[in-house]
Amino acid sequence: MTLWKRLSRRKILTFFAILGPGIITASVDNDAGGIATYSIAGAHYGYTLLWSLIPISVALIVIQEMAARMGAVSGKGLADLIRENFGIRATFYLMAALFVTNLGNTMAEFAGWAAAMEIFGVKRYISLPIGAFVVWWLVVKGTYKAVEKIFLVASAIYFTYVVSALLSRPPWGKVLQEVVVPEVHWDAPYLMLLIGMVGTTIAPWMQFYLQSAVVEKGIKPKDYQMTRWDVILGCLVTDLVALCIIVACAGTLFKHHIRIEGAKDAALALAPLAGKYASLLFAIGLANASLFSACILPLATAYYVCEGMGWEGGVNKSFREAPQFFWIYTLLILFGAGSILFPQMPLVPIMFLSQVMNGVLLPFVLLFMLALVNNKEIMGEYVNSRGYNIVVWSISVVMILLTLLLSVSSFLS
Repeated sequence: MTLWKRLSRRKILTFFAILGPGIITASVDNDAGGIATYSIAGAHYGYTLLWSLIPISVALIVIQEMAARMGAVSGKGLADLIRENFGIRATFYLMAALFVTNLGNTMAEFAGWAAAMEIFGVKRYISLPIGAFVVWWLVVKGTYKAVEKIFLVASAIYFTYVVSALLSRPPWGKVLQEVVVPEVHWDAPYLMLLIGMVGTTIAPWMQFYLQSAVVEKGIKPKDYQMTRWDVILGCLVTDLVALCIIVACAGTLFKHHIRIEGAKDAALALAPLAGKYASLLFAIGLANASLFSACILPLATAYYVCEGMGWEGGVNKSFREAPQFFWIYTLLILFGAGSILFPQMPLVPIMFLSQVMNGVLLPFVLLFMLALVNNKEIMGEYVNSRGYNIVVWSISVVMILLTLLLSVSSFLS
């Protein structure tokens, strides 16, 4: 074996050893609330919101890369760095806001799980307790390596949406045109949907989870280039899945003027329009995404709350070593799944509004990240370039302006 082949093989093996945090974090981005948001975007506005996926993809790559770099260089989670550099008061208020948002997100995941299983004829009173126990047992009784392998398998199942899009037989020329030519509306529902799309694609919790996962996996600066590719690959795949969800709904539901309230409606409505296989794959994707995300979101919340408060945390620790970490995880699952058992619970508004809340909170998290990643005492030679800073500042300003526009538009309406 030549030296070049040995080096190439070593690089490939190293990449697969490091593979995980970036792909898993980005995949969970397409959770139950995200699928509902993209389904509504395609069903109500056709292909006209596809253009937003280009700037969203660029922003997602830049922000996720920033979080992973901070984790590899500092060896600390994002909440940990915020507490050390901005004090306990600022950390507490940020953690409280994120906790409330993630509670809504966790409820949305279990709502998506219940909705998906009802398509297959399983009542929520059966599916929710089983789903809640599975996600609790997986993290509380598992190790980080075992949990990560299961999460990577779950990430692969998202390709059911690619097949659903192909089965809907969309006009690909029109799709490509809408991707590259922006079509913007200024009404409140459109702006809320746009904020929801940004909020579900670049969610605040993602930065905390990714950085904590990089730290727990023990990735160092010398391994960082491989992690960077893990992040980029994950971001590209997750936005391809988002595009396919919009295309599947736009090519069928929008074309036939069918309004929906969520992902379950989209899955059921696809059957007579795109065939039962497209509908079945859409429902399988929703069930997988919901249960997968119901693991990750409480886990991300437990990570950043424990880091922010200075408590022990991590999947590799025992319940006795990190009681706060596992109790937060357990309570979020219990409340998230238990609340969906009430028939009067407005599931669709919870799923959609949780994504909008993500979009509103995002600029605040980005401002903290910018201050930390440009601090040479923390990052040394790994501080942001000027280009990176311009991209992240632009995202923050755009999200603030969109939120203000939504408020004004809603008031005038």
